[in-house]
Amino acid sequence: MTTKSRFTRLAIILGSTAALGLASCGSDDSSSACPTIESGKLTIATGTPAFEPWVVGDAPESGEGFEAAVAYAVAGELGYTNENIVWVRTGFDEAIQPGAKNFDFNLQQYSITDERKATVSFSDPYYSTNQAVVGFADSPVASATKLSELKELKFGAQSGTTSLDFINNVIQPTNEPFVYDDNAGAKAALEAKQIDAIVVDLPTAFYISAVEIEGSKVIGQFPLSDAVAADNFGLLFDKDNKLVDCVNTALGALKESGKLAEIEQTWLADKTNAPVITLD
Repeated sequence: MTTKSRFTRLAIILGSTAALGLASCGSDDSSSACPTIESGKLTIATGTPAFEPWVVGDAPESGEGFEAAVAYAVAGELGYTNENIVWVRTGFDEAIQPGAKNFDFNLQQYSITDERKATVSFSDPYYSTNQAVVGFADSPVASATKLSELKELKFGAQSGTTSLDFINNVIQPTNEPFVYDDNAGAKAALEAKQIDAIVVDLPTAFYISAVEIEGSKVIGQFPLSDAVAADNFGLLFDKDNKLVDCVNTALGALKESGKLAEIEQTWLADKTNAPVITLD
């Protein structure tokens, strides 16, 4: 056997062994390499409530919505059948706090940040997006194309989010932004016209303007640049959880097969369908 043949055979054996190990994670005799909080079960957390387009009808167990579909796809790669998946709910800020978790992983649009990584662990990104502004179509700034045209607005955003950080650090409005416990509070304030605009991730902006708040529109999305990094969403775990490596392997397989892109195309709007606001 030639050296090249030996290496080829070794690669096949190692690849097969890795795939077998990953597929066995959901079995009753699961190895300690892919530990879960309940043997033979995969416990997944999402928001309370969970919003569209991430979870349809606040029912993650349906598998409908981008994040619900991603969760089931990852679980399938790990070897878990649907009946062995358990859903729990947490608040957004609650899950980031240090301490033992009641879930194996949590997904509710958690951006991977260095600050959060001090208390929790993240998977590789399963989605990357940018920030966008939603306001009313009859607003004086509805046709804004430059950041400077947004300075006088009264903004709102959910507390503890990269959207709030974006308002404070990039837009830097003259009015202090209004902060809400969740996106529902921010959306209610916008609908009541207590504020002029909200900042959310782009897919959420599309959904709000198309379905939730009549008369609203995506005023614009912000281009990525040296000053504005992408929001990379990761599955959130207890700090230093050994399951992270297994999930990263599963995500890698979903990316390579095209399944992750297929889920995105099914549930999320085309990013090119929103105007761009330049950073001046």
